Amino acid sequence: MTGRTAPAGGDPATGGRPPGRGTDSMTGAGPGTEPGGAGPGTGSTTGAGPGTGPGGAQPYDPLRLCVYATVALLAWLGGAWVVLGFAVLGFTGYLRARRAGLTRSRCLLRDTRLVLGYLALIGAAALVALVRGLTG
Repeated sequence: MTGRTAPAGGDPATGGRPPGRGTDSMTGAGPGTEPGGAGPGTGSTTGAGPGTGPGGAQPYDPLRLCVYATVALLAWLGGAWVVLGFAVLGFTGYLRARRAGLTRSRCLLRDTRLVLGYLALIGAAALVALVRGLTG
């Protein structure tokens, strides 16, 4: 739940949400959308396509695990600079979303204020590591 309500008469293709609102930033999936990307009314439950599971449901796609591994690899290769970059990017994104009205996130921390604090802490730790590396 994002803490916002969809305007009356919203786009039926997006479940009443305005385009680009209330979607998963990793997969583009909105509320009511299955993890494999199939949403209600998409016709994907026919079981006719390749890769469908029992009953025609799409099997779970662990895309986020691939994304997490890629981010970890970049952080390992780039060190504190990459960690700082991702922390700033995440903080900026959550700050914009909070200003737009998002109060609850699907992040494990849920409250966007906690997420902002967490990202600020990561950024500060990366800055400390960079300063120590440059002076020591």
